[in-house]
Amino acid sequence: MTRIGIILGSTRPNRNGEQVARWVLDQAQQHDDAEFELIDLRDYPLPHLDEAVTPSRGEYQNEHTKQWAAKIAQFDGYIFVTPEYNHSTSGVLKNAIDYLYAEWNNKAAGFVSYGGVGGARAAEHLRLIAGELQIADVRQQVTFSLMTDFENYQTLQPKPFHEMTMKVLLDQLIAWSGALAPLRPKATLTRA
Repeated sequence: MTRIGIILGSTRPNRNGEQVARWVLDQAQQHDDAEFELIDLRDYPLPHLDEAVTPSRGEYQNEHTKQWAAKIAQFDGYIFVTPEYNHSTSGVLKNAIDYLYAEWNNKAAGFVSYGGVGGARAAEHLRLIAGELQIADVRQQVTFSLMTDFENYQTLQPKPFHEMTMKVLLDQLIAWSGALAPLRPKATLTRA
């Protein structure tokens, strides 16, 4: 069965992202054609990229990198839940992405963003990063506005139309993840 990782891309105290990621997981679990898992970057405290060799070589030296690689390699696709900080994604999410290469290749991704303008600019930056990592990003995107989808900028109260948008994103992501499967190696990408 197709496995999708929902990556929570914020580690800040009092982050809005946890509510968003849990909403995404709730919506995703209504699909019976894939398995979903929430991946919280707080559970993978990666320092600023500290591997001596470029990730494209796959010669990971640090235990934290090996654990991160093992987790990411398990999935066929991803939903990146990203805040928008200064017209881009969070530093912690970018750092986590930069740690790996082959584990991301030939997989699909969708984006759920939140911020002043729905986090749209953060997702656009992630699309550029995805292209370099050979991640096929789906068209549909869910954007939550801090002004209209959060009460007092803190409590997620999504408008009803977001459920349909999320369904389309999930349908596209599951289909693309399956379509890309023949391009991925049969053996696990995790390295010792």
